[in-house]
Amino acid sequence: MIIRLTCIVFALVAIFSCKTSTEENLLTDYPAIAEDGSVNAVIEIPAGTEQKWEVNKTSGIIEWEQVDGTGRIVNYIGYPGNYGFIPQTLLAEKDGGDGDPLDILVLGSPVNRGSVIICKIIGVLYLQDRGEQDDKLIAVAKDSPFYQLDSLQDLEATYNGVADIIKLWFSNYKGPSKMVSKGFGDKDAAQHVLEAAITGYQNK
Repeated sequence: MIIRLTCIVFALVAIFSCKTSTEENLLTDYPAIAEDGSVNAVIEIPAGTEQKWEVNKTSGIIEWEQVDGTGRIVNYIGYPGNYGFIPQTLLAEKDGGDGDPLDILVLGSPVNRGSVIICKIIGVLYLQDRGEQDDKLIAVAKDSPFYQLDSLQDLEATYNGVADIIKLWFSNYKGPSKMVSKGFGDKDAAQHVLEAAITGYQNK
C-alpha cells in the first residue's frame, strides 16, 4: 500500500512540474545574457498552448499553476508565441513590479516546456496588471525565420499584423479590462527594461 501511494505521489509530481535536469534551477543557473550578447529565455508555455505554467521562484522548477486544486487553463486562444521568463531577472515590487522574473514572448516555432532558448530582443509591450508593472519583452528565436528581424518596425513590415495580434492577445487573455496596455517600446526601450530587471535581481 505504501509503495502504491508513493508511486501516485511521484506521478502527480511528474504531471504538475517540469524540469530539464534534476540539478538545474531554471531561474538561477542561467545568465540573463549569454556570452555572445544574446538573451536566454526559459520557456514555461509553448506557443499555441493554453495551460498556464510558471516557475517556482524557490526551486526553479516549472509548475502548472493551480486554481482550487485544478491546473489553470487560459480561457482564450493559445499563446501567440513561446512564453516564459529571462533568468536572473526581477521586476521588484518596490519599483512597481509584480515581484516576478521579467516575462518574454519569443516568436518562432513551438518548443518544449522547460527549454532554454537563445533569442534576440526587438521590443517591449508595456502592460499593467491591476496597477503592477507586467511588461512583456518581444523577442525572436535563433534558428527561426523571425531572427532576421531587428525591430518592431521590421516585424510590422515583414509580418503585417503580428504586433497587433500580440497587443490584442495580452490585453484580453485574462478577460476584459484586466490588463491595461501602454503600447510598445522599441529595442532600446526593451533593453532598458531588461537592464533594470537584471539590476533588480542583483539587488534583491
